Amino acid sequence: MIACDSKELQIFSGNANLSLAEEIVAHLGTQLGKADISRFPDGELHVEIGENVRGRDVFVIQPTCHPVNDHLMELLVMIDALHRASAGRITAVIPYYSYARQDRKTRPREPITAKLVANLLVEAGANRILTMDLHAGQIQGFFDIPVDHLEAAPILVDYFKMKNLDKAVVVSPDVGGTARARNFSGYLNKPIAIIDKYRSSFSNVEIMHIVGDVKDKTAIIVDDMIDTAGSIIKGSQAIFNAGAKEIYICATHPVLAGPARERIEKYSREKLFKEIVVTNTIQIPAEKKLDCIKILSVSELFAEAIKRIHYNQSISALFR
Repeated sequence: MIACDSKELQIFSGNANLSLAEEIVAHLGTQLGKADISRFPDGELHVEIGENVRGRDVFVIQPTCHPVNDHLMELLVMIDALHRASAGRITAVIPYYSYARQDRKTRPREPITAKLVANLLVEAGANRILTMDLHAGQIQGFFDIPVDHLEAAPILVDYFKMKNLDKAVVVSPDVGGTARARNFSGYLNKPIAIIDKYRSSFSNVEIMHIVGDVKDKTAIIVDDMIDTAGSIIKGSQAIFNAGAKEIYICATHPVLAGPARERIEKYSREKLFKEIVVTNTIQIPAEKKLDCIKILSVSELFAEAIKRIHYNQSISALFR
């Protein structure tokens, strides 16, 4: 348990991942604040904060996962309610930040929705953001308020260290994830390889070639999220064809949208990979849980970060 002064600290949660929020407050030795979240008959959200928050240091835990727009709006309305109730400081704890893939214009007349979401959070009244493994690190610069960016890598790495994998190689599923893979490989002290892929659409991926040596090695594919699982499946096939001995898949955010479950289940039965390791930034519904998916908890790390923010201590010290 991480001791924390609950008189000045108050933690609330939306409905996106209550189990993670409950784990976090358990580590802090406190309880979730009372908030009534309801809907009008037409679907409009209504939030009523059930406790005095005037002058308090308040944290709102809410990953903006599926249904993305509902959970994002829920977070915005909760922040606005706390702001209007005169909370001293409001930190939006967003374990999974949606719209992060829309961080730049790749075609004419496209939006930069990651920036729009940042503007909405600030306008609603957030004073600080606490998040984990953004799809693109530069999204931190979209905010004009402090952003604390946590890494799941140490938690995931510890799991793989316990396996004592021989002749392992860390694989980035695309060129854009090279920095993430290099960081991961630094923790494990293993070499890296990179899959050069081409995305013809949001859901279709074509593998071009593999940079690096994976032959007769245990490959650990490292990504920030698993969405439809198209990239990790095609990447696994390419690595297998290149002679990898066995394959593990590792990602922070288990989005698992569309055909993801069916794809994972099919290729797990075919022994394409040994295991998929994810965290609980997003709560996986019962119908999407599979024996091949291992879920690691990030609750203690978030609890420690919340405590450090509350006491104005260093967050970066967590990763030294």
